[in-house]
Amino acid sequence: MSSVELESAISVIKEDLHSYELLHDKFLSYIKRDPVLKELVHSYKSRFKDLEHLKNKISRKNLEDSLLAEELQQGPITEDNIKERITDICGIRILHLHIGQFEDIHKALMKYVDNGELALYEPPKAYTWDPEYSKLFDELGLTPKLKESFYTSVHYVFKPRGDSDITCEVQVRTLFEEVWGEIDHKFNYPEKSDSKVVQEQLKVLARVVGAGTRLSDSIFELSTLQSTE
Repeated sequence: MSSVELESAISVIKEDLHSYELLHDKFLSYIKRDPVLKELVHSYKSRFKDLEHLKNKISRKNLEDSLLAEELQQGPITEDNIKERITDICGIRILHLHIGQFEDIHKALMKYVDNGELALYEPPKAYTWDPEYSKLFDELGLTPKLKESFYTSVHYVFKPRGDSDITCEVQVRTLFEEVWGEIDHKFNYPEKSDSKVVQEQLKVLARVVGAGTRLSDSIFELSTLQSTE
């Protein structure tokens, strides 16, 4: 992909950056004002992808695609498909304390899809290695996906309406999982660490984080039971 073609693709995002900002701000208003989300969301992070970093991501993805077998290739990211292929121009991360809160958070988010205030670009992706999480996600109609790294998080890609090509990626995870994600990010982004020791230790940490999340969930359940006695 030539530098001219790359700049043309980036210009498509630049021209609609205000629309991404509007969707971003709209979603933050739900987090701050929705009574369910206000109660359950511990904290949140938001960011816009730096356009220089975006150029690097496009170049990297196009190179990775070219190295795949022909039947697996998607083709290069261009000005014609950049909005379809890059759906995290704006991103929001919702953090909560324990997994028992996820069902109500999920239902609160889906409420805005059901009433037409938001639309889904694609079905949510529920990444987990934990069988108990998988069961919960299955019950909510989410298909669990296993990542080799033991990553745990639920990803949504929202649009302001069904016919829009503006998207915002929203990730929902516990605070424990956020710690693991931040450490993993340091070693595996944008390039994955080639240290087998680091990768194995990150998997161990994922199990420790999973145990911490499960323990915190148990503490909250116990507290709820005691308060009703």
